[in-house]
Amino acid sequence: MKLVNISFAEFQSCHLLLCITFALSFNQVFSTTNEIDKFVLLAFKAGITGDPFSVLNSWNNSIEFCQWYGVTCNKRRHRVTILDLHSQGLSGSISPHIGNLSFLREMLLQNNSFNQEIPPQLSRLHHLDVLQLDNNLLVGEIPKNISACFNLVHLNLGFNQLTGEIPTEVGSLSKLRIFSVYENNLVGSVPSSIGNLSSLRQLYLTLNNLSGSISQVLGHLTNLQYISFGGNRLSGTIPFSLLNLSSLIVFDAGYNQIQGTLPIGIGLKLPNLEFLSICKNQFEGLVPPSISNCTKLHVLQLSDNRFSGKVPSLEKLCTLRWLTIYGNKLGSGKPEDLSFLCSLTNSTKLQYVGIHRNKFGGALPKCIGNLSIALTQFLVSENQISGKIPEEVGNLVNLEVLFMNHNQLSNVIPLNLGNLQSLVKLQLSDNNLRGIIPSSLGNLTKLVELHLGGNNFHGQILSHLSNCRSLDLLDLSNNNLSGAIPPQLIGLSSLAIILNLSHNHLTGVLPTEVGNLRALTALDISNNLLLGEVPSSLGECTELTSLRMGGNFFHGSIPESIKSLGGIEELDLSCNKLSGQIPEFLAIFRSLKLLNLSYNNFEGMLPCEGIFKNSTGTSIIGNNELCGGLPEFHLPNCIFKSPKSRKINIWAIFAFVAFGVLVIALIVSFIYLRWLKKK
Repeated sequence: MKLVNISFAEFQSCHLLLCITFALSFNQVFSTTNEIDKFVLLAFKAGITGDPFSVLNSWNNSIEFCQWYGVTCNKRRHRVTILDLHSQGLSGSISPHIGNLSFLREMLLQNNSFNQEIPPQLSRLHHLDVLQLDNNLLVGEIPKNISACFNLVHLNLGFNQLTGEIPTEVGSLSKLRIFSVYENNLVGSVPSSIGNLSSLRQLYLTLNNLSGSISQVLGHLTNLQYISFGGNRLSGTIPFSLLNLSSLIVFDAGYNQIQGTLPIGIGLKLPNLEFLSICKNQFEGLVPPSISNCTKLHVLQLSDNRFSGKVPSLEKLCTLRWLTIYGNKLGSGKPEDLSFLCSLTNSTKLQYVGIHRNKFGGALPKCIGNLSIALTQFLVSENQISGKIPEEVGNLVNLEVLFMNHNQLSNVIPLNLGNLQSLVKLQLSDNNLRGIIPSSLGNLTKLVELHLGGNNFHGQILSHLSNCRSLDLLDLSNNNLSGAIPPQLIGLSSLAIILNLSHNHLTGVLPTEVGNLRALTALDISNNLLLGEVPSSLGECTELTSLRMGGNFFHGSIPESIKSLGGIEELDLSCNKLSGQIPEFLAIFRSLKLLNLSYNNFEGMLPCEGIFKNSTGTSIIGNNELCGGLPEFHLPNCIFKSPKSRKINIWAIFAFVAFGVLVIALIVSFIYLRWLKKK
């Protein structure tokens, strides 16, 4: 027989478990004493594999178990009524022996790392009214016999890794007020038995894989205040029975596949709504005017649906903080489309307005300057808005994000846009704006992104923009800007994402200060009138993944310093006057996927390794002195002369020169002799 060694620690652990098992096997005998609770707690401790804060160190015989950390006992019988170990970083399993704490009323184990199944023995806890196991790593299915805990009032299993379906047996927990299983991997439909939970006030099913339609029976739960279905695969329509839930405060059905229209009387029937989110579904039709009767609304999210027509007045929504109606078909391209914005001036706590990606037309009303001083984000991009940017927008001094891109805005940028000194992102690209870029934009010292591309701005790029020392993205492309690139701007070391000055009329050289852009990932100065040599300081921009310099008048060779750009993925030097040989180091750039050297004056042999093996990712046409390379490039073969033939050629040249000198000497001598003879 093979002997097995066991350590003293293992012996102690086995001895403890044997004692616990022995004690629990005589549950009937000990049920009138409190000793059973102590053994159960020790069994629970034995299942813990991680206790980073050592909270269970007190669980020993030195003190009475009712004084152990997280344990509360009743005074009369000294039986455990509360086990509260939430947020202690505990890991391991929940011992099945926990089902023997027959007086337990509250089990609070949320915000830990328990990673096994929920023990079905919990069904023995007939006095349990609060079970919080949320924010753990629990797996497996929800035990069907959880219904035996018939006194449960609060059941929270959210933010775990539970699978399977919601048991229909949950519907028998008649005292349940809070049922939460959000952010798990649950499937199937929402059981209609939930309609039996007449005491239910809060239902959280968010972020699972639940399917099917929203059951009509939920309309029977007249005490419901919070419903959250968001982030599932629910379909069908919103049942009209939900309009019976006059106490409803939160309704979240966003990110599903629900269709149909929003009930016309929603604002009349649900006057207590504070949070309404049905974004990212397939709703259509009009936004019901009755929505304005939900006077307690803080959040209204109707975005990414198929709503159309006119947005009703929202003047009664005085407590509104968050409005998202973007990604619909709202508006008709007519001047009155944006009149509803004036009704929002009553919403004095408004922080976010997102109406982008619709069909709104007309001009922005001046009343937007009277919107809440608390407004931080105002997004109206991708519409058909025309006219000028109202000067009144400068009143919104707490704005952090202002997006007006992809519209038909015209005229100049108002000078008082420089008043918005909290602005972090300004997006005005792809409009018909004109004039010079105002120097007041240099006041926006918190600005991180500035998008002005695709307009008709002219004049020079003012160095004032270099005052925006937090900029990491600057796009001035596709305008009519002229003059030199300010060294202060192109040396702005904060630029880390994109600097795009392409498709303008910029002249002069690329300043050597470009080497300060050590964090920049994309530089585009293509299609301008820039000249001079490619500055060697570009090699210091080691984070570059995209470098576009095509369509200029750069000359000279590709500097050796470019080999420092080891992470480059796209390099475009086409349509310049660059010359010399194509450097071999381009062939060792492993990340390079696109190389355009076409229409220059490069000469010599084309490398055959790296990117040059990819004829679709490399363009070298218009360089007539190149040779070699892959057959797909259709270049002539390179002709190499041997050292021997080179030596013969040198002697031939020497002989030819010597012969020429001799002939000239003879002619001169002949003329001299003739001259002497005549003399």
